[in-house]
Amino acid sequence: MAEDDDFEPRLGRIRAQGGRRGKTYLSQVMRAAMLASGGAFGRAPGASRFTGARIGKGAGVGGLLAARDHLAAFRARRVIVKISTPKLAGKGLAAARAHLRYVQRDGVTRDGAPGQLYDAASDRADGRAFIDRAEQARDVRQFRLIVSAEDGAEYEDLKPLARRLMTQVEKDLGTKLDWVAVDHHNTGHPHTHIIVRGRNDQGEDLIIARNYLTKGVRERAAELVALDLGSRTDREIEDRLRKEVDQERLTSLDRGLLGDAAQDGLVAPSHADSLQQALRTGRLQTLTRLGLAEPVQRGQWRLAADLEPALRRMGERGDILKTLYRALAEDGLERAACDQVIFEPATTRPLVGRVVQRGLADEVCDRHYLIIDGVDGRAHYVDIGAGAAVEPIPIGAVVRVEGRPTQARPVDRTVAEIAAANEGRYSVDLHLAHDPAATEAFAETHVRRLEAMRRAGAGIERDPDGVFRVGADYLDRVAAYERRQAERSPVVVGTLSAHPLERQTAAIGATWLDRELITEAPEPLRDAGFGREARSALAQRRQWLIDQGLAFQQDGQVAFRAGLLGALRRRELASVGQDMAGELGLTYAETQSGQRTEGVYRRAIDLVSGRFAVIERSRDFTLVPWRPVLDGLEGRTVSGVVRGAGINWTIGRGRAGPSIS
Repeated sequence: MAEDDDFEPRLGRIRAQGGRRGKTYLSQVMRAAMLASGGAFGRAPGASRFTGARIGKGAGVGGLLAARDHLAAFRARRVIVKISTPKLAGKGLAAARAHLRYVQRDGVTRDGAPGQLYDAASDRADGRAFIDRAEQARDVRQFRLIVSAEDGAEYEDLKPLARRLMTQVEKDLGTKLDWVAVDHHNTGHPHTHIIVRGRNDQGEDLIIARNYLTKGVRERAAELVALDLGSRTDREIEDRLRKEVDQERLTSLDRGLLGDAAQDGLVAPSHADSLQQALRTGRLQTLTRLGLAEPVQRGQWRLAADLEPALRRMGERGDILKTLYRALAEDGLERAACDQVIFEPATTRPLVGRVVQRGLADEVCDRHYLIIDGVDGRAHYVDIGAGAAVEPIPIGAVVRVEGRPTQARPVDRTVAEIAAANEGRYSVDLHLAHDPAATEAFAETHVRRLEAMRRAGAGIERDPDGVFRVGADYLDRVAAYERRQAERSPVVVGTLSAHPLERQTAAIGATWLDRELITEAPEPLRDAGFGREARSALAQRRQWLIDQGLAFQQDGQVAFRAGLLGALRRRELASVGQDMAGELGLTYAETQSGQRTEGVYRRAIDLVSGRFAVIERSRDFTLVPWRPVLDGLEGRTVSGVVRGAGINWTIGRGRAGPSIS
């Protein structure tokens, strides 16, 4: 017998057994892999490309759960699970804190009380400590889940269900999780918000397979609900399908029809089950009424090419109008159905009105909305996009809303012109050399525009010497940048007054009512709704100004003193300054227009005349117009030159640093 270590080497390529020559070992491995996957020498029929869906924890479990029996899935109680994975870098941590505060807002429990965070062990979890742990460990991301069982209203308390679900998720992922949750009962479907830190129990980044996130969690939740409530009975299934026949939204009946439709859109309601056939026939008649299907011959219909997106839009519109109606009812407002509208940024003229409510339209994508009672007498639902895109606005504040422009601005065309004359480069010096009539402050507005685009990843580069390289396609990049901005924040919301009308009528300060009274083109006010309220408030404010000697009757008309707004603003600042002097232990000093002021920025205060910054100096303090650039700079030295109701800010001492208007 040959010894175990006997080996006779043969030089040359490895040959296939059975006399097959010319096949490398690699080619044999590839062939075997393809045969094992059901294909031959190319991609297996129907095989998908690599997507990374199975990378991470829970991949195997997610695949098994997604492939469960279809009949069982049909009878299972439906559970919707929405998941987002926001990053915590940059402003992400602040957004995470804001999100945690929002899910605990007032009115989300059955009795209208604020939501209460809980975790695996306690019914009262500490949200601040939860975020602090993420900050200290420098978590890369969070996992945010919204779990909504179709029959969630049958649960007296959703906490046990959430805890059992998270226990099962921990088993599937093979790690303990740090999570908090809060239950919401303020919608038609009670649901639970669960926020999971992006770390496993070993302190490593938590990577969860995509197929587990998209399917696995949902199936686990459905299993638990089925254990609690049992599978759906035939009667329950039939009742749900009957309700779908007349709904103006995408339903399971529509999905079935779309799945059976031919390439030309033709479909027949015929089905092996007589009940299904009757329901499908009724649904096709509803779609015909909605203009989304047409009968072509006996027993056949042609579905509209845009059936699915059209039904989705209808469903969204219906949900929006319900939200609008509910907000008006909560505020005690009555508006006819024709006066309840959705603000369309691209086609609707700018809107002025009172803020009735702010809410979260999409809790996964963090899209917010405003309900505005307009001076046109109508109530408007306004999609304002990402929550961080619009600063908090008090309820009752008067605002102006307009669609965000998506075309290039004059500042962009100026940059393109100067860059074209300077080999694609732009700087303040190049601007002043190109246009000697321009001022440095004017050129710096172009620098701020370029810097904002650079930070947003719009393809703008900045050299160490401060010169921007914009390229020949700059205006195309601007258009793309503005489209992205509009998707994130479709409207621009400006606060005209943070105070309600009733406080403005006799306020010492420059109010929105005053600006409307002296402007040559005031907002058109309809004699209905908030428009009627604004008319009454303007009349009261006009009389108050007359009583104060700031306006007078002349030839049957009311004339206003010159410099009315400035006089009102100075009155309010002097009054507030005297009140704050005792608090700060410093003397209040008024800052005149054109005067430079320098000091330490302490905080912002909201007055009737607007928002002002408290600037503390060695012996006194002053109040000057606030600008967003000061946000987060408390305790820093700033300087600026007051220009009427505005100011050009410089961060740091003296004239060094960027000037911010």
